[in-house]
Amino acid sequence: HISYHAARLRTKAAQVRAEARSSAPHTKRQPDPTTAAKPIVCKAMVAYGPKQPLKCEMITVDPPKRGEVRVKVIANALCHTDVYTWEGSDPEGKFPSILGHEAGAVVESVGEGVYDLKPGDHIVPCYTPQCNEAECIFCRSPKTNLCPKIRGTQGQGVMPDGTTRFSLNGEPIYHFMGCSTFSEYTVLAAISCAKVDQAAPLEKMCLLGCGVSTGWGAVWNTCKVENGASVAVFGCGAVGLSVIQAAKLSGARRIIAVDLNPNKFTAARAMGATDCVDASSVEGP
Repeated sequence: HISYHAARLRTKAAQVRAEARSSAPHTKRQPDPTTAAKPIVCKAMVAYGPKQPLKCEMITVDPPKRGEVRVKVIANALCHTDVYTWEGSDPEGKFPSILGHEAGAVVESVGEGVYDLKPGDHIVPCYTPQCNEAECIFCRSPKTNLCPKIRGTQGQGVMPDGTTRFSLNGEPIYHFMGCSTFSEYTVLAAISCAKVDQAAPLEKMCLLGCGVSTGWGAVWNTCKVENGASVAVFGCGAVGLSVIQAAKLSGARRIIAVDLNPNKFTAARAMGATDCVDASSVEGP
């Protein structure tokens, strides 16, 4: 019985993938082979200090070093963490820097020692990557994914070797969350690149870089919502809607969406909310 349904599901999955590839709205993006191993001059939005307007600059992006990948950024989403750092609230915030971490990109070139990625691959940058090395107790543990492999240097605004790949007029510009996607090109640690199907539009896949995966992870990894459960979701932004979506996929019987803005309830219901509560109209605790 299980084998029968497994075979049917594999067939259906193959059909869905084929249909996605044939109807994908984007054209296949190929990197420029003439830029490999050379500095690239491109536009980037540079943050010079807390609450200072971002400034569009022509910066230089150096080639990737060992274990690194240079990518062309195709799509960006804005996360509140970008604002948190820009406004000066982040104790690890460094200036001048290039913000942005929720993006979809195409690999332009790879550094020495990178074998699982190649030019032309589509990726989503990950700001909390896993090295998956056998001796890493964090990657081996089912309780956490907070791998420290590059965390120390990442918090200092530099690449794993302690230097930056960005410069302006010869002066270094700091990295942000190991991603810095508010630039036409950026350099990432190879372990920070999650490869995605080229049939998937990057303007949608970029949301997997933070908001959507945060919501899904809250349901599947943190709360471990079970079939038939009741779930209350406070806030129907990108993360909240993703929580609702994952709760529905987990088989939750009742999903209550709570927000101060009732205009968000249409999207909440579309994602699977069974009940919606306008917190601004509720009196008492």
